[in-house]
Amino acid sequence: MAHRPPSQPPVLSGYDYRFPLGTGGFADVFLYEQDMPRRSVAVKVLLASLIDSDVLRMFNAEADVMAKLSPHPSILTVHAASISADGRPYLVMEYCPSPLIRRDENGVSERVPVDRALHVAIKMASALETAHRAGVLHRDIKPSNILLTAFGAPVLGDFGIATSLVSSHHEEVFAMSVPWSAPEVLNESTTGTVTSEVWSLGATIYTLLAGHAPFEKPDKSENSRQKQRMRIIKERPRALPSDVPENVQKALLTSMSKSPEFRFQSMLAFARELQQVQGDLGLPITPLELAVDEWAPESRPEDFGNTKVRGAVVSTVPVAGGPRRSTPARVSRTETGGSTIIATRGDIAHERSRLSPASIAGIVGGAIVVAMGAAAAILFHAGVL
Repeated sequence: MAHRPPSQPPVLSGYDYRFPLGTGGFADVFLYEQDMPRRSVAVKVLLASLIDSDVLRMFNAEADVMAKLSPHPSILTVHAASISADGRPYLVMEYCPSPLIRRDENGVSERVPVDRALHVAIKMASALETAHRAGVLHRDIKPSNILLTAFGAPVLGDFGIATSLVSSHHEEVFAMSVPWSAPEVLNESTTGTVTSEVWSLGATIYTLLAGHAPFEKPDKSENSRQKQRMRIIKERPRALPSDVPENVQKALLTSMSKSPEFRFQSMLAFARELQQVQGDLGLPITPLELAVDEWAPESRPEDFGNTKVRGAVVSTVPVAGGPRRSTPARVSRTETGGSTIIATRGDIAHERSRLSPASIAGIVGGAIVVAMGAAAAILFHAGVL
């Protein structure tokens, strides 16, 4: 089935449009050049025809979750989010110029070497462990959602169907990418758990090593979503190529056990097993990237039910000792030497009320002296004085 053409890119203040990067079910992604600071950015724009409360909820959650998690070195960085002039929500993200895996002209995926695949697996496990500690499930782990930065580092993106580890009324929403979804998600026993994410990461790394999904058949007619779904629920995955070491295969098969209790019970446990495999193979050990213990408890839980249209707002800052205002006041700018002081009209009135009559007279007299000096300087330069 042919891909639809991309939508019209929005006009965004401070960004110059370059070209489309891709299309999806709910959004298009375009390359823009940001003017200040100067850099290339990927802008994800929701399709106007599909914007409803559920789509807005997913967009708000994606923006908030990625903003919270993007300090992690293996999670895609989000720079900004807002609403375009034509009413479409958009997300400004780090531009990653290369996919993790490429396909040839026949659509066949390239295979990733074992050392590289293990490195990527530990990086992604670290990112997902960090997300889980923050109370977030990704729910769409697959090869196409792992991107490469300009420096070749793998990063996890697309938190568009992420949800909370804490039960909520949105738990009944099922979202999945069939070839990389755990059996219990496909049979709708759960919308997602930590162990179902372990399964998905295992299936993703399998795909990198084999060049195809774990339950994908050589005969393309056997690879409908429904047929793959039934194989994932009932069968074992296809054997990995013979050049994949046995301890790598064992770790991946453990991660993809049919029963969740037989899998690694956390991304951290999965990552440590893969580090052990690296050591046994004489490969460099990829370090874990985990946030300090103080980070997650201080993080405010995300509101996965937020359906508001959120864009640019005018912020107010209360001034100690001054009148409290709920709406922004006119701003007065005063330059003193090399610094700039910005105050509201209410602040100026408040400070004026605190001045004594003598202080006011001194200020007025000083202003007159300055004005007279300026006038004398103008006359001098004009040759009058």
